[in-house]
Amino acid sequence: MQQKDLKERGVPQEEMDILEMPVEALAAYWLSIKKLLDAKRDKALLAAELENTGERYIRHLLDAALSGLDRDTLRGLARAKAATLLAEARRRFDMMRLGLMGVALGENPRLTFIRLSALMTPPALGEKRAFELAHGLMATVGEKDADLRVLLSADHKQKDDRLVVKLLFYALAARRNGRQSLHEHLPHLRPGPFADGLSLAADGFEAEFVSRHMLALRDQAMAGAGRKMRMAAEMCLAIKAGLSYDDVFRVARSFMA
Repeated sequence: MQQKDLKERGVPQEEMDILEMPVEALAAYWLSIKKLLDAKRDKALLAAELENTGERYIRHLLDAALSGLDRDTLRGLARAKAATLLAEARRRFDMMRLGLMGVALGENPRLTFIRLSALMTPPALGEKRAFELAHGLMATVGEKDADLRVLLSADHKQKDDRLVVKLLFYALAARRNGRQSLHEHLPHLRPGPFADGLSLAADGFEAEFVSRHMLALRDQAMAGAGRKMRMAAEMCLAIKAGLSYDDVFRVARSFMA
């Protein structure tokens, strides 16, 4: 299954992220794999899909489907992988929350960095280097041909050091020009938790309110992702077991309202 097949299903390969995918799109993804396997009866399709898919949990499941491990072992490994990825995403949601709290509080960016560094995984980015990169980002954002959509983005998919630099950029910009000035960056951000929180902070909402809002968005995202991961695992196991298309679809419907 190649990139063009993903685009035909309305799931652009470069955008695949299980936290953000609607549950219906994720179900359609696995059903399309089942349909192709039934039509071509060639498990090499799974290997090709594994090679062309960047979404880490889906890659884990595709690799599991190609293995000779038994069903219970595969289910246990899927749970372990899900727990690992969810813990990482949760930590990065918390980093975004702390960064936005710092903006709302108008605190010294160095204090914001100290809060963020407590959540970074080793090797942690040093303070001096972090601020050098953040100031560099401020200069780059001001350039005429800067790709603001990329430069200003902040989300759970970014590595810890990259995310910290983005959050320090916003802390420095708010400190220098006032948090209302951050409104100018909002049109360049994709809709999502960070954009929501930044909008609240720029509008002058209290830090406690911003924090509670980000916590609610985090918990909603984690709960939804956990459900989608369980559905994906069970659909993958059903496909590996050779269940019919209709039965694989029944598995998917069990996780939908």
